[in-house]
Amino acid sequence: MSTPVSHTPPAHLSPFDAPALIARRGHSSLLTPDGELLSLTVTETRAHLLSLSPPLLIHGPSAMRALGLPPHTQPVPWFDLLELFLFVHPARTVAPTPRGMALALEIEPPATIGADFLPRLCEILLDQLHAKAQTQEGHTLRALLTPLTRSGWVWSHEVSHVLGAANHTSGHPHDAIRIWRRLPKWEDEAQRPPPSAHPVDPLAARERLRDILGAQAEIRPGQADFSSVATAAFEPREAVGTPNVVLAEAGTGTGKTLGYIAPASLWAERNDGAVWLSTYTRHLQKQLEKELHRLYPDKATRRSKVVVRKGRENYLCLLNMEDMLNATTARAASSPDGGKNLLPLALIARWAEASQDGDLMGGDLPGWFGEVFGQGILHSIADRRGECIHASCPHYQTCFVEHGIRRAKHADLVVANHALIMAQASWNAATPEGIPDEDSTPSRYVFDEGHHVPDAADSAFSTVLCGLEAAELRRWLLGAEGSRSRARGLLRRIEDLLERVPTLDGPVHAVLAAAHALPAPGWSERLNPSSATEPPADPEQDDLLSGILPATPHENNPSEAFLRALNAQLRNRRQTQERVNNPYPPSECDLFPAEPGILDTAQTLSAAFHTLKRPLQHLSNQLAAQLDDDPEMDSGTRQRIEAMIRSLYRRATLRVSGWIGMLDAVCHPPEPNTHAPQYVDFIRTEPLPRNRSGGGTHDVGLHRHWLDPTIPFASAIQTAAHGLLLTSATLRDQSGTAFDQDGTRDWQAAELRLGATHFIKPPIRASVLSPFDYANQTRAYVVTDVSTEPASLAWAFQALFEASGGGALGLFTAIKRLRDVHQRIHEHLEEQGIPLYAQHVDAMDNATLVDIFRTEIHSCLLGTDAMRDGVDVPGEALRMVVFEKTPWPRPDILHRERRRVLADGHPSDYDDRLTRMKLRQAFGRLIRHGTDRGVFVILDRRMPSRLLTAFPAGVTVHRFSLADTLTDIQTFFTPTPDAS
Repeated sequence: MSTPVSHTPPAHLSPFDAPALIARRGHSSLLTPDGELLSLTVTETRAHLLSLSPPLLIHGPSAMRALGLPPHTQPVPWFDLLELFLFVHPARTVAPTPRGMALALEIEPPATIGADFLPRLCEILLDQLHAKAQTQEGHTLRALLTPLTRSGWVWSHEVSHVLGAANHTSGHPHDAIRIWRRLPKWEDEAQRPPPSAHPVDPLAARERLRDILGAQAEIRPGQADFSSVATAAFEPREAVGTPNVVLAEAGTGTGKTLGYIAPASLWAERNDGAVWLSTYTRHLQKQLEKELHRLYPDKATRRSKVVVRKGRENYLCLLNMEDMLNATTARAASSPDGGKNLLPLALIARWAEASQDGDLMGGDLPGWFGEVFGQGILHSIADRRGECIHASCPHYQTCFVEHGIRRAKHADLVVANHALIMAQASWNAATPEGIPDEDSTPSRYVFDEGHHVPDAADSAFSTVLCGLEAAELRRWLLGAEGSRSRARGLLRRIEDLLERVPTLDGPVHAVLAAAHALPAPGWSERLNPSSATEPPADPEQDDLLSGILPATPHENNPSEAFLRALNAQLRNRRQTQERVNNPYPPSECDLFPAEPGILDTAQTLSAAFHTLKRPLQHLSNQLAAQLDDDPEMDSGTRQRIEAMIRSLYRRATLRVSGWIGMLDAVCHPPEPNTHAPQYVDFIRTEPLPRNRSGGGTHDVGLHRHWLDPTIPFASAIQTAAHGLLLTSATLRDQSGTAFDQDGTRDWQAAELRLGATHFIKPPIRASVLSPFDYANQTRAYVVTDVSTEPASLAWAFQALFEASGGGALGLFTAIKRLRDVHQRIHEHLEEQGIPLYAQHVDAMDNATLVDIFRTEIHSCLLGTDAMRDGVDVPGEALRMVVFEKTPWPRPDILHRERRRVLADGHPSDYDDRLTRMKLRQAFGRLIRHGTDRGVFVILDRRMPSRLLTAFPAGVTVHRFSLADTLTDIQTFFTPTPDAS
């Protein structure tokens, strides 16, 4: 199907002469060039666009999807206001809707927004751009116009007119994109001394909290009590390996964030040390950073006191950006459409100079950037494959990551995430002694969203031997191997050190030779024995590797042979499972008893990995010896060698060692019932990411998980840590059973699940109740007459969303059902003025969808688990939560094995506990302030009554028919006559 807006716009077409479009799946709003405002169906809209020039709109990919039109590559022919907004206001958050843009521009949007509002937004943006024209910023904007015009940017003529710019600059036309020449450089500072260990007085914490809140703040009962309790995590520890652990459950609305910021900031100031504040999701990491504005309102002070830290893969890599720019300009010189990446690179340059920290993923780069310009751009300019060359990089002193690392060493509060902290703990436990970590090892931690600590530990300490992981290691060691990728191999990253230390040459080439045992390019095509014949090899070879490294024939590649054996066993077991109606997912199967093909190939692959591990260790030892032998070595070279040792251990040696341990277990399986197992090993297949598929459609691997992942977490963190605060609104299950009225059993279960039992010193328990009046502010229903049949489920969602008038979050346990419900109801709801957005349907990431949902207060959102946890949408924007069914745990192999070990002989109680926790988390999304009101609905008549204790005290759960539920909801939302 061809798109009616794919033609090139007339030369110098003004956005004010173009039609304006707000595309919807129901009725779209179209403003014609002659001023006629139309409300049109999808078919009518497409017909009109055929005869019109490309329109003025917001979020082109989303508009095309709403109209059922295929996407368009950059440069697009339409005037997307998001692109203009990013040019005028880089690093400013904006929800990609007309209302969202109006709020970002600080203007009051009309009650009903039609396409005639878009020219007004365009006019405001151009006026604001004109105001910048005579400032220093205007010079930068004019310089960027040259590459933007060359890229075919549709806005360039209008922007040039506003800025009064002729499209030429002195020097190279692409110099404006080379921001690394203009970014500030960091300078080394003296190492920060270890912090002292003075405690925080509870009264002082209360006073600090009162200062942060200010005189006009909402009084939250229990917030000061929580702050006092949190000080116990900042007491001096009694002995090495015995940190103070505080489990503090704070009901929704307590204000726990500022409650722990108060003692944390006091401890940091008094002891000249850093406290690491950790969250589970990027969204809440950003939210926590915003809360710190109240503690440090001055921007300069806040920048020196607070640092946000994430993994390297989240940040803009200037070297990768330079490589992409060079490749783009080279292609543009030889091909008319070769410079397609010039436009996003120019806008990235505009953003990067204004960015707080260069965070591409969840930072101040708008979340919709990847949707508008292509996610591949962001993956290419971030360090996604661990290829950083550290001090050898020409942009080392302007690097965003290095800036953040150095700022974090001298900050008071470091806002991190569970994944980074777990990874650091894991790496520090294995990195050779004497090799310092990038970040200073903290002694005080706060884990917000503490109920997710086991999930984060599971991810950090699990091991996967699959095609994608092994192929990524091969790429890290050997480089691109003749493809067009810019991936640098080990030889290129270490070549400067080879010139300095010639003795490294032997182990380096031994590593490169042994790396050919890893899956070769095209491995996924060869994974299935029914695949087509092997494609011919690429005749181009990396010039540094050509003639040096012996190629391993694909049919003899030990990694690929092992993967094929795993795939065969999974296929055989899956057929058996289907015949007996096995409840476990068909994408996985047990490893044991392993088939002969797996046993044979595992032995061969284990030997190959030993052959790879030996020179890796030898190379690391040689590098470490250079540090010992040359104490006068300059700091740049020393940092370079230390970084290479860390990279070798973390990227290669640790991974290969873990794989060897897994293969040893395959070759020598444990005797059944001889001892309690620590791990569970199983085979799983998963779809490959589109941009990393290597040609095939799926991956297969051997997975190893700790049955209790908090064991390695506690082991890795308790030596260095002096104090930990784990807090959440849902630390405990609170089952409310008759024999546990004092909550002892619930606390014991919480300690077991969170890993507190693995610490030497028993934890301190604390609980602060929510201040909300749930009995009057909420309603809860279990609908008794909705079946799982798609039409019935869709009708229920539609009726409930109409009853709430929008502001509803629909939660699903299966993506297929989510998509089916969306397909059936979106058009009708939008005709009623209720926009419907959906995860896995709309061309937007989760953060963007949440921003839209929060902004468009009469919209609805469909999502899965990611929308259930950590989404903060206060006020009228979220007034209903609907669960499609009871959120039982996924019945996979990992859950089966954990239930055996962690259920204490009561597997059904274990399932119930996990389910109640999910329900509590979802219910907690409803009420965020004392004036909020909301309803909670479960469309599952089979939901057991024993799960209803998940809801707060005072909430009565009604089992009604859908009709009665709708009547009661309408009564609940109808204002009483005496309401103000």
